[in-house]
Amino acid sequence: MFAISKERKLSSFIASKNHDLSFLETLYSFCLLQPGAVLAGVGGLAFFLHYNDERRAIPKGQGEKFERSSIEGPIIGGPFSLIDTEGQVVTEKKLLGNWVLLYFDYTSSPDVGPAEVQKMAKAIDILDSKQNLRVLPIFVTLDPQRDTPSQLHAYLREFDQRIVGLTGPVAAIRQMAQEYRVYFRKVDEEADDYLVESSHNMYLLNPKMQVVKCFGVEYNAEELSEAIFKELKKTIT
Repeated sequence: MFAISKERKLSSFIASKNHDLSFLETLYSFCLLQPGAVLAGVGGLAFFLHYNDERRAIPKGQGEKFERSSIEGPIIGGPFSLIDTEGQVVTEKKLLGNWVLLYFDYTSSPDVGPAEVQKMAKAIDILDSKQNLRVLPIFVTLDPQRDTPSQLHAYLREFDQRIVGLTGPVAAIRQMAQEYRVYFRKVDEEADDYLVESSHNMYLLNPKMQVVKCFGVEYNAEELSEAIFKELKKTIT
């Protein structure tokens, strides 16, 4: 009974923590004090770590809504190689020289996703028509198993033909999501039917492909276009 109690305490302890440095240090101290429980809990810990690596990318901070603040330095982002709706390879190097508005979602999203894509399209249109500023909108799917290039093309043309849709192998999508600190995971799975839960943030990248601003769902199209304009204006003046 005592050994089982220790094992339960260890499992509960692990499940209640995030994978950060303080957690690892505390776990180390716990293991020193409770050596008998460690052997019993190693298998559960290995499964826990593998499960989280396979099922979701680690979000920036706690995975909650970002503040309305500029992102300083190369904290987020990295190289990627995906495929557009025409079957052409797109890398971060091919986008150099463009201001980019980047959004991660999937075409089967029932509510928030379509609203965010519509907001992206409207913001881009405001910048183009009122400020004569060009920002390249890019939609990266988080569901590459179902979102083929043709599926992306059919979905995005309903919003704005200027939006570039990107998909690719599961590993490539997962890597890019991790680089941009995008939280996502499958939920409500029933065979091939499922939803994808994600953090729904948009990223503004400068012509050097550096993230300069992050926008949460609390922005409307007008606020989004105004915030983007302020960032672009800094480089124009």
